[in-house]
Amino acid sequence: MQWFFDLFSNQLLITAVSSWAVAQVVKSIIYAIINKKIEFNRLIGDGGMPSGHSATVTSLATMSALMFGFNSFEFAVTSVLAIIVCHDATGVRRETGKQAVLLNELVKAFEILAKRDLPEVKLKELVGHTPLQVFAGMGLGIINAVILYYLVF
Repeated sequence: MQWFFDLFSNQLLITAVSSWAVAQVVKSIIYAIINKKIEFNRLIGDGGMPSGHSATVTSLATMSALMFGFNSFEFAVTSVLAIIVCHDATGVRRETGKQAVLLNELVKAFEILAKRDLPEVKLKELVGHTPLQVFAGMGLGIINAVILYYLVF
């Protein structure tokens, strides 16, 4: 049963998960304000402001630096992970979202031209992030890690 206590007292894990949760709540609030409607799937969904992925990995790297130092193996690994995830969010995943928008529009146009409905297959459009959304997530992750390190742990 020690593993259970170890898991839920892991400062790195707590920091990363809490940063993701805060980002998702903020993202849901911003979405509700902009669109004037509440969608609970935004609490676990991809895309949007701020980036939950970026907040998660950046807080992990920040907490690693605070706990183990900038010259540590832990910081090196988590920093590389953060760079890859943040780059992917603005690169491949963002392009995937743009392509999904275009393909969904093409399907609608084909349905109109063919005068028949196609099977409902709508591609997910909110998968990537703008650079601003990634930077906001990174800022949130850094702030959350610093607060947890100095005020909680």
